[in-house]
Amino acid sequence: MTNSKRILVTGGAGYLGSMITPRLIELGHHVTVLDNFMFNQDSLNTLCANKKFNVERGDCRDESLIKRLTKNVDVVIPLAALVGAPLCGRDELGTISTNRDAVVTLTKVLSKQQQILMPITNSGYGIGEQGKFCDETSPLKPISLYGKTKVEAEQAVLEHGNAISFRLATVFGMSPRMRLDLLVNDFVYRAVKDSAVVLFESHFKRNYIHIRDVVAAFEHGLNNFEVMKNEAYNVGLSDANISKRELCDEIKRFLPKFTYLDAPIGEDPDKRDYIVSNRKIEATGFRPTFSLGDGIQELIKGYSMISNSKYSNI
Repeated sequence: MTNSKRILVTGGAGYLGSMITPRLIELGHHVTVLDNFMFNQDSLNTLCANKKFNVERGDCRDESLIKRLTKNVDVVIPLAALVGAPLCGRDELGTISTNRDAVVTLTKVLSKQQQILMPITNSGYGIGEQGKFCDETSPLKPISLYGKTKVEAEQAVLEHGNAISFRLATVFGMSPRMRLDLLVNDFVYRAVKDSAVVLFESHFKRNYIHIRDVVAAFEHGLNNFEVMKNEAYNVGLSDANISKRELCDEIKRFLPKFTYLDAPIGEDPDKRDYIVSNRKIEATGFRPTFSLGDGIQELIKGYSMISNSKYSNI
């Protein structure tokens, strides 16, 4: 356990933030969350009685607010972002100003002693070479505006120094601020509710990671900061570099009535297609503990409670 730290989490009420924030408090840290609550979420309600939790409604692009909130913190975890290609495509100005510019502002406001733990997306790899793993030295060729802004934010953070960047695989699993538009979450939802899905470019591969393992990666980064700092790390399940069709095969193991077929025409707007090596973070002692199958079973349970499109970013 690290010593108690004062931590600012921007976007701390989101899909990832509403899992990371309670864990940090559980570990004894003092956490302030900045969020604009754009999805009207109430995902942190149960923390309000905790003296180690503070919350501020506001915008991560507000420089004077950021200056005030970062004044006495040891660590910043900038989760605030417009996430996913469809949402970013709908609000390009908002995407650039939130995903990139707000992070650049943050690096200017922070002292060199203050630590940053930054999540980006491994979709920055774009389209990989057939059969070749993307590692942290592979060229970044993001296709979507989301991928591009995240790659630029990572560059700013690593140039600032005293930072770790986590290049997250596609995240799955239940969260108090649920998202149904992430690929595994989406496919399991369709399998539960409709028993069917139509696949576009079903051979496209990508990597996956459970949301609780993402939380564990941040905890690992805090505990091993001096060893890991000023580097980027892929965070994913090394046995889950799979195609969309293979993902459906896995879901079918738990939902035998699930049917999926390839669309004869049309294409996936999210063009990413790559396999990823997670050896670098594994070499620091980090290992995910939740398998794809664990997540699918968890989502099936969750979807017996959820049937509402408000749990989406689009």
